[in-house]
Amino acid sequence: MMKIVEKIVEKQNSNSTCPGVTVAFLGDSVTQGCFEIYKKTETQIETVFDKESAYHKYFARIFSVLCPNVPVNIINAGISGGTAPHALERLERDVLRYCPDLVVVCFGLNDSSFGMEKINDYTESLEKIFDKIKESGSELIFMTPNMKCTKVSCHITDELSREIAENQAKGQNEGVMDKYIESALEICKEKGITVCDCYKKWKRLDECGIDVTELMANKINHPSRDMNWLFAYSLVETIFEA
Repeated sequence: MMKIVEKIVEKQNSNSTCPGVTVAFLGDSVTQGCFEIYKKTETQIETVFDKESAYHKYFARIFSVLCPNVPVNIINAGISGGTAPHALERLERDVLRYCPDLVVVCFGLNDSSFGMEKINDYTESLEKIFDKIKESGSELIFMTPNMKCTKVSCHITDELSREIAENQAKGQNEGVMDKYIESALEICKEKGITVCDCYKKWKRLDECGIDVTELMANKINHPSRDMNWLFAYSLVETIFEA
């Protein structure tokens, strides 16, 4: 059980004398709360933002049921298109200066789109992010992301979105995404970082014959609103079981 649970229980038992808890989520578009996409111009895709359906909101709702009198303050430090190197640059600005009790880090979707030649940039940045968070005194969970699409969905009709889907499916099916996640998990093992392995759950769904592509709001890489519950429940389980 992580220390944040002890802090939540302390607050629940002594509301007036104990502070609330703060959880920061450092990630990409999925963390920020991005879902469907649409063609804005001939060369530009825009996304639908719905932060109320993001997994950090569901996470807070679960704790509002478990401990209704405990305020769980959420810092959403997700940025659409974000990568681990970019997150390292903004870590102090967006996360550490708020002194959160827990930081949940989730990267790999966008990083893996750059191919195997950029995997070292990903792993080196993750290592530095992990080190800085641990040095700050905050607890840390690395949450693996969802899978990408494995095909071009019949629901995608415009050529620009189809091209994006083809590239993302190629990286997923050829194992590039797997390699990125494996490298991240190896770092977590070496450094003793707690892992919430949602990618493993998505892979298992795929192995069982579930069409994971159709579980995406944009049919490419943004999970549907309902599938965001998987992240929230998995995080709560991890916090209580770690």
